[in-house]
Amino acid sequence: MEQFELKKIVDPLLAWYDSNARILPWREEPTAYRVWVSEIMLQQTRVEAVKPYYERFMDALPDVRNLAEAEEETLLKLWEGLGYYNRVRNLNKAARQIMEKYAGVIPNTYQELCDLPGIGSYTAGAVASIAYQRSVPAVDGNVLRVIARIRLDERDILQAKVKKSVEQDLQKIMPVNRPGDFNQALMELGATVCIPNGEPKCGECPWYDLCMARERGCMTDYPKKTPKKARTIEYKTILVLQDEQKTALRKRPSKGLLAGMYEFPWLEGVQDEDRVLAYLKEIGLQAIHIKKLEDSKHIFSHKEWHMTGYAIRVDELERSEDRSGLLFVEREDAQNKYAIPSAYVAYTKYLNIKLGNEKFQ
Repeated sequence: MEQFELKKIVDPLLAWYDSNARILPWREEPTAYRVWVSEIMLQQTRVEAVKPYYERFMDALPDVRNLAEAEEETLLKLWEGLGYYNRVRNLNKAARQIMEKYAGVIPNTYQELCDLPGIGSYTAGAVASIAYQRSVPAVDGNVLRVIARIRLDERDILQAKVKKSVEQDLQKIMPVNRPGDFNQALMELGATVCIPNGEPKCGECPWYDLCMARERGCMTDYPKKTPKKARTIEYKTILVLQDEQKTALRKRPSKGLLAGMYEFPWLEGVQDEDRVLAYLKEIGLQAIHIKKLEDSKHIFSHKEWHMTGYAIRVDELERSEDRSGLLFVEREDAQNKYAIPSAYVAYTKYLNIKLGNEKFQ
């Protein structure tokens, strides 16, 4: 990494932010609760996708007490489609801790925030600086990228020690009178101008004359990252089992991927019609009609599901002798009560229901 005077970035960045900051619902009233919820939602999720979720969440759970008292089923349904469902569970755990330890008031120091479930250095920095005007950095992937580019930082940004070093460097130049705006400006620059995919919009950047990567034309060479391991692939055969009134769902285990959510029953591997019919007979269901459905794929951070499916009309679900953990639900309940992962969106249309972001379109 070449020598670069980092404090030169502050004034042009804040001037740019004053003219270009997006109008976002959590910025209109940046209380600690609103900032905290927004930052948790924005992890691994685009701003435009988050907006309707955020507004719905705030309507349902407007403060820490409401969040602390919310049932898991309610939380998962509010979060349906956002993914990474442990984030909302940790919100709930942290809210309960805030009620018990801080009488419902979100703590205002960086360290106390870091001690809450689900809050790391970035979220703690964001809440402390934006809501409480504490001079602490909030370093996420956007910030690591723009800082790496402007000063040609060759270090691997996925290493914890590199992130810590960047936090320390930014701490030294934090403007005491505008720490929250400084952090938000860095995030905004990375999200809208110095973007992660494709060519950055250097002509719109307040650091055009400062950026060493722009000067050398190597913007997309930064930041440096260790390549990710290839995702594992799992094959599944999804069964959309319905009678005239209800559909069969099954609750996932309480731990692991998509814990506690509801899904269609499925079989391992790519199964043919004969195997599906044999399985139904094993669990006491009589198929009246079976139809092959389209293939679908869903990508998680560490694995992929490659799915095929069957829509099966059966003779009254309630009469099956061995239900194999199946729950028989009305369409309206599947829409409003049971949280179904967006991984199954290709098959929920056969229930005529919408999941997650689909509801807001």
